Amino acid sequence: MSDPSGSPSSAVDPIRIVVADDHPVYRDGLRLLVDRSPDLLLVGEAASGTEVVAVAASTLPDVILMDLRMPEMSGIEATRQILAGRPSARILVLTMSEDDDSLFAAMRAGARGYLPKDSDSDDLLRAIRAVAVGDVIFGESIATRLQAFFGSARGRPATDPFPELTNREDEILERIARGHSNGAIARELGISDKTVRNHVANVFNKLQVADRAQAIVRAREAGLGRDEKGR
Repeated sequence: MSDPSGSPSSAVDPIRIVVADDHPVYRDGLRLLVDRSPDLLLVGEAASGTEVVAVAASTLPDVILMDLRMPEMSGIEATRQILAGRPSARILVLTMSEDDDSLFAAMRAGARGYLPKDSDSDDLLRAIRAVAVGDVIFGESIATRLQAFFGSARGRPATDPFPELTNREDEILERIARGHSNGAIARELGISDKTVRNHVANVFNKLQVADRAQAIVRAREAGLGRDEKGR
C-alpha cells in the first residue's frame, strides 16, 4: 500500500540506510532525501572506506549508499568486506565514475546497483527501494553501456582466454583482432588516442607479444575478433 505521496506505507519496518561518501555536502543531500522519505531510516554515515565497514557492522543496514572513491579504502574493497561478513546487505553504488572498469569491479564485488551521482531524487529513491528487495538496478546511461559491451562481446568464448587483462583491455584486444586502428578504437570507445595507446602497450606487455600482428594472432586463436558467422 502507498501513501498519497507515492511512497510505500510506513506501516512496515523502514529500510535501514547507511550513507558512505567523503564529501559532506553530498552526504547532507542524501541525508535530507532519506529524512523526507517515511519508508527510509538513516542509521549511519561514513566518510571513508574503513569507516563504512565498521558502521555497517554495528548498524546492520538494509542498503548502503556507497561512493567508490574514498580515503583509506575504496568503495569496491569496502563492498567486498561488508558482503563477506554479511551477504544479505545491499550495496548501491553512487559515483561520478562511470568507466567500464569501475562498473564491472563493482559488480564483481557484489554491488546490487550502480547510479551516477547526478541521478534525480525520484530515480534514486526507486533504486533504493528496488535494491532493498533484491533487484539489480543500473542508471539509464550505464545500462546502455552494458548492453553495448555485451553486444560487442557476442561470439567470444564462454571462458576468458586472457584473465590477466582488465575489462577495458579486453575491449581493446577485441577491436585489435578485428583490425581496427587506434584512432578507430578511440572513436568507438569514446576515449583519447593516448589512452588507447597506453592500453595497447599494456595488452602487448601482458600477452608478451612484440607487435599488433602477434596480438591479432593470439586473439584470433582464442576466438576473439570474429563476426557472428565465425569469420
